[in-house]
Amino acid sequence: MKTRVVTLAFLVVFLFVGCSSAGEVIKVGYLAGITGDFAAYGQPEVNAVLLAADEINSNGGVLGRQIEVVVYDYKSRAEDAVNAARRLIDHDKVVAILGSAASGPNIATAPIVTRAGIPQIGTLSTNPLVTVDESGKVKPYMFRICFIDPYQGRLIGYFAAKELGKTKAAILYDVGSDYSHGLREHFISSFEEFGGTVVADYAFRGGQDVDFRAQLTRIKETDAEVLVLPNIGKDLALPIKQARELGMDDIIFIGGDGYGEFMVEIAGEALEGSYWMYHLARQDPLMKPFFDSYREKYDDECKEFAIAVLAYDSLYWLADAIERAGSDDPKAIRDALEATKDVKLHHATLTIDPATHNPIDKDAVVLTVKNGESIFYKRIKPE
Repeated sequence: MKTRVVTLAFLVVFLFVGCSSAGEVIKVGYLAGITGDFAAYGQPEVNAVLLAADEINSNGGVLGRQIEVVVYDYKSRAEDAVNAARRLIDHDKVVAILGSAASGPNIATAPIVTRAGIPQIGTLSTNPLVTVDESGKVKPYMFRICFIDPYQGRLIGYFAAKELGKTKAAILYDVGSDYSHGLREHFISSFEEFGGTVVADYAFRGGQDVDFRAQLTRIKETDAEVLVLPNIGKDLALPIKQARELGMDDIIFIGGDGYGEFMVEIAGEALEGSYWMYHLARQDPLMKPFFDSYREKYDDECKEFAIAVLAYDSLYWLADAIERAGSDDPKAIRDALEATKDVKLHHATLTIDPATHNPIDKDAVVLTVKNGESIFYKRIKPE
């Protein structure tokens, strides 16, 4: 294996090259937010997808050929994701694109890949509009490996009301984030369905606001028992830290898969006892081989493990689809992805709904933070 870095005017490209000549490889694109707002997540997912490629190639590749993964940094911006997708299709001649982990960039790239007839798999892009349009019609070349925001929002509402027995919730959400809006909306409907009441609902501007004390002070004046944070990364960590500094000692923090273990560096002990709806748990015995291999290859514990594992398994899923298709033709790959049924991956067994291109009935897990680390709390599936 060899890796080289090419710097362009608008992005950075990393190439993983197998042992075969250029004419024999199967090229796969990957969109990662290595810089920008999602930078804390970007490098682990790149490491993981390259690890998967290394393993697949070491075991004979796909259709007897090696996989080459072309990774572009889309700088956490939708416009750069569009530019990268165009380059992957027109210049690199990929047969499929994996990523991004964010919904907005994938919604932006959908028209590009659809016109080109190149399938794309979102890794942690949970907004429903990644794979279907406003009318609910499926986008034929867009897929995802994760569960979606409506399901995730329902999980949060169910957990708060049924598992924790809480009836009064506050929300602090990012007014500029589709992800945040989606989780908020579906949490509210779910929580109310299960007998809860939202007693406070305040917004902020992600990436701009760093002082949340005004909103938190108003929330403190209510009788909210839980504070729902449908946000990502530092926009989760800072409000939690500031809430505890304001003396909000009893309120319980709950959120979705925007949680990352790097948040402990920002919020510290304030994160203790918080709960997060997640795709997998580090403690799952089935994931031990991945973490062992990642540690051996990169001398790192892979803290942002959810995004890494989903990136890793997305390439295994794609490789399985190519084998089932018996071809690297993008249309045949698309058809095989759509026909995915009971495909055993590392973190889950995957079946895809042809009408939405979403996984069907994937279990979720609840993580809680203890001694500065996320630990498995329980598996969950709402009523």
